Amino acid sequence: MRGVIRRMLTIGMGVGLVAPCMYAGAQSRFAGTVFVMSNNAERNQVIEFRPTAGGNYAEQRFDTLGRGSGGVNDPLEAQGSLTLSNDGSFLFAANAGSGDITVFRVVNGALFIADKEPSGGSQPVSIAQLGDRVYVLNSGGAGSVVGFTVDGGGHLRQIANSTAFLSANATGGASISISPDGQFVAVVERVAGNIDTFRIQPDGTLGAVVVNPSPAPGAFDGRFAPDGKLIVSETGPAGASNASAISSYTVQPNGTLVAVSQSVPTDGAANCWNAITPDGTRVYVSNAGSSDIAGFTIGQTGQLKPIASTVVGANPAGSTNLDIAISSNGKFLFTLNGEVGTIGVFGIQSDGTLQEIDEIPGLPKASGFNGIAAL
Repeated sequence: MRGVIRRMLTIGMGVGLVAPCMYAGAQSRFAGTVFVMSNNAERNQVIEFRPTAGGNYAEQRFDTLGRGSGGVNDPLEAQGSLTLSNDGSFLFAANAGSGDITVFRVVNGALFIADKEPSGGSQPVSIAQLGDRVYVLNSGGAGSVVGFTVDGGGHLRQIANSTAFLSANATGGASISISPDGQFVAVVERVAGNIDTFRIQPDGTLGAVVVNPSPAPGAFDGRFAPDGKLIVSETGPAGASNASAISSYTVQPNGTLVAVSQSVPTDGAANCWNAITPDGTRVYVSNAGSSDIAGFTIGQTGQLKPIASTVVGANPAGSTNLDIAISSNGKFLFTLNGEVGTIGVFGIQSDGTLQEIDEIPGLPKASGFNGIAAL
């Protein structure tokens, strides 16, 4: 049956493809291709914006053959619902409404469905990949992490006995990341305020959860940097003004965390997402509440230091910039401005500051979009 389904998916690859629409952008031909996810409750789609030789963006839409959660603005409250493989050959999309994962092959920037499989839990919201291992965070129900293998064709296979549960029910799993050495999975529970770690066993199953209560309020997203440090975005205490922060941690062999830089201010509000440059020297955070972006250098020991005056880029007021992504060459940063229906495009300068290049229009405003990834 699975083989039949896969053949049907192959036949149906590119379902939902629509005629390209062009958006002007004087420097867009230098930027990378960016993908965002509609998260539509009836027909989830990945929308691609590809720069053209003429300095425009060509838009194409690809059905995931699954359903999103729907909603108005940031309904998933998570980072990583749309994830590119490390080599850029596959794009993984979480269908929170139908409880499954779609895998696209990425060929010259175009998407072709390779597989769609159940997530192994309820409401998948975040996906992490390293080599032939994929781990999915399910935020619904008990909250779980489920492991898969992915082959060269993009086909997923659930690893037997790989389901591991979070610290409790309804803890608000918001992000998942795999350490670059393949030894740990880290999950942030935004409601419970925990940072969970799981040791990855040789067979891909996960060890017992190690619950690390976040020392700071509002932990939301955790990303491993190339040096193995875990970078965590914090929204800050409720009701405080521009009190968001970012921290870095070392994961000990037993899964406990030791802070390197604790709660460095981002000089903004609602910092929920972060993106690390491919060379691991910088991290940028999305202050959604203040519609701006802060930047930090990552030192050799994992220490975080503000770039320039901390806030290095701004979106139009009221943008509510949600997910954030950096191009594979480390030269461009993209933000999903969910409230106004645009994608902010910035060039990363040699000193780490950002130069606004463009703002891609064309997305419906406040319609539940979540997830962004960039080639």
